[in-house]
Amino acid sequence: MYCKYSDHFKDECGVFGIFGTQEASVLTTLGLHSLQHRGQEGAGIVSFDGKSFHSERKQGLVGDNFNNAHILSQLPGNTAIGHVRYSTTGDSKPENLQPLFANLAIGGFACAHNGNLTNTHSIKKKLVESGSIFQTSSDTEIILQLVARSPKKKLIDKLIDTLFQIRGAYSLVILTNKKLIGVRDPFGIRPLVLGDKDGSPVLASETCALDMIGAKYVRDVKNGEIIIITKNGIKSIKPFKIVPERPCIFERIYFASPDSIIDNKTVYTYRKSLGEQLAIENNISADVVVPIPDSGVSAAIGFSQKSSIPFELGIIRSHYVGRTFIEPSQSIRQFGVKLKHSVNRSCIKNKKVILIDDSIVRGTTASKIVKMVYEAGAKEVHLGISCPPIKHPDFYGIDTPNYNQLIASNLNIKEMSNLVGAKSLFFLSLDGTYKAMGCSERNGETPQFTDHCFTGEYPIDISEILKLNSKNVTR
Repeated sequence: MYCKYSDHFKDECGVFGIFGTQEASVLTTLGLHSLQHRGQEGAGIVSFDGKSFHSERKQGLVGDNFNNAHILSQLPGNTAIGHVRYSTTGDSKPENLQPLFANLAIGGFACAHNGNLTNTHSIKKKLVESGSIFQTSSDTEIILQLVARSPKKKLIDKLIDTLFQIRGAYSLVILTNKKLIGVRDPFGIRPLVLGDKDGSPVLASETCALDMIGAKYVRDVKNGEIIIITKNGIKSIKPFKIVPERPCIFERIYFASPDSIIDNKTVYTYRKSLGEQLAIENNISADVVVPIPDSGVSAAIGFSQKSSIPFELGIIRSHYVGRTFIEPSQSIRQFGVKLKHSVNRSCIKNKKVILIDDSIVRGTTASKIVKMVYEAGAKEVHLGISCPPIKHPDFYGIDTPNYNQLIASNLNIKEMSNLVGAKSLFFLSLDGTYKAMGCSERNGETPQFTDHCFTGEYPIDISEILKLNSKNVTR
């Protein structure tokens, strides 16, 4: 029923751009390095030197591909944008790496996209029928095609025309021969921040990228806002009807770097508060609190401090297992989890253990870790999750399993506990999640976040995706 892949969501993507500074591509490389946690399949940079655009896109990690003078010498110019990718729409192939670039009638146009469009199929069908030729399977290419075909005269008008045709969650960083542009979808689901590096404007998915290059945080790009950066300064326009912002709740729970700042607090602070709230709601008798690293560390610290149960690093994670590790035979495959996690027996043996993690998707990894902890001599193993049960897939830029592979969509908590082998399994409530985020209890029909993975309430229409993928995403 459940596949053998990771128990967590796959990473999203990260975008970065900087305008009007020497060594723009070097600073973009540093910014992308700090956003590497958002995607590890590939990275790309497009720069502009005042006359020509230059592009380099490579599969693999930023540091493995953009760390030498040869590549960076191929990216001259004082303006650049970059992208780190995990594929949510489009295959994991070199041609799908971003930023995508095209020479349009109005000039060069490069686009880096974090998110996912929900009406890709219908738009692409119309474009192909009218003669468009697609070079990739990425939904980002639809944006380039629509801009190219827009009857509007000015670039910004072409872009606005395009934005009114697409639906979905997106943060865009766009480079032209005169402009650096940032766009955030009307609900603000995907993040984008504005910074300043010694007078040079910066756009990035997270504030950690600003910190990496010594830039100052200015503000978040607002939901539905277009930021236009030129040599004359920064202009903001808001072409959409104003709707309440609905940022992705998983940025705070899982995706963003712990040192990034959202609403004047570090992500670490939010995750620690999630653990504290989990302890308030669940009074479990135990000897030690142990995080499942690295994702569960912050919440476990909060749980330990609030419950007064000692915190121990009872599980050690190896950081030297690559994403491309090959499991050559069935006899070796059983050791897959042990390649990443090993048990610190001195912290576990003869003790009642509470394991803490930030989420559970399929339950496969959790069950193997629970088993490892029991094998190390634990008396009891309880598993606490610092968010509500994930019952619904995401279609806005997070690569999630379908309903059949979501453990919480198919089993109740007792059945899940039996499956993972824990003495008890407990989750943070939805109201508790909002409290930990510093919000009031969930506000009826207009929650402050997109929490559809918990509630099934999708703010942007997904009927086209459901229809296309009915075999995979419906019960």
